[in-house]
Order: sequence, then structure tokens, then C-alpha cells
Amino acid sequence: MIDDDLSVIHVDQFLAHPPDRVWQALTDPELLAAWFMPGDFAPVVGHRCTFRAEPIEATSFSGLIACEVLEVHPEQLLRYSWADAHRPDGLDSTVTWTLRPEGRGTRLFLEHRGFDPDDPVQQLSRTIMSGGWRSHVLRRLERHLATAG
Repeated sequence: MIDDDLSVIHVDQFLAHPPDRVWQALTDPELLAAWFMPGDFAPVVGHRCTFRAEPIEATSFSGLIACEVLEVHPEQLLRYSWADAHRPDGLDSTVTWTLRPEGRGTRLFLEHRGFDPDDPVQQLSRTIMSGGWRSHVLRRLERHLATAG
């Protein structure tokens, strides 16, 4: 599916695991560190945390992501803000994970919203992250769920 909205990334992924396991992987800081990024995440509205990733020179991304948990509905929806902790004038966005039971698994929807369509650096970030969410992050989540007992 091609997304014409340059302010958002949408990803739709089926995972052959029940929503409770997917939810745990999305919200447990030790599990997040294993497949996503290390950080001090807690699924509590208002909790402020950081994730640590590799810096990306082309977009001036520092590698430190500042987040605040905005919405939590266990095993259904998780939303948090997402910004470069060292660039307050940069990307200010939200990441939303929506889980829906489907057969014996979970349909996982990711929405990363807040990219400025008129900012070339944010559009480069959107392009990089769009591919990364699809080909890197969700594949690592699937591998983690398949191997974690």
C-alpha cells in the first residue's frame, strides 16, 4: 500500500502470537531492549522516558529519543510522543501501536505521525523510518516473539 500522506507512516503487520504476548513485548522495558531499543519505558500515562538508538548524521538525529506515554489501553492501544531529545526544533511526533486479535494471532498497526511535508530533513527521516519500521523493527519483533518462550 502506498501512503500519500507525507505526515505519517502506516504499517500493518500480522503476528502469529496472541495480543497479550505482543503487548508484553511492546511494554516491558527488558523485552523492548531485546528487540527494539534500550530505554526506561513504562506503560503509564504521563511517564517520560528515553530510547537510545544509533545516530543518523544525514538527518542530524542524535540517537536519543524523548518520549512521553500519552495513552494506554492494555492489549489494545499504546501511544507515546517521539522526539529527538537533543533537537527541540526537530521532529515532534507520535507513535501509536494498535493491537487487534485476528484468528490465533494479532494484527498490529503502527502509526508514526507528525512529519512536516514541507521540511526536507523530516521527509528524509520519514523515508528512513518508514523502511526501518517495516523491514527492521517489526522483523525483529517477529523474531523475538518466535524465539522468546
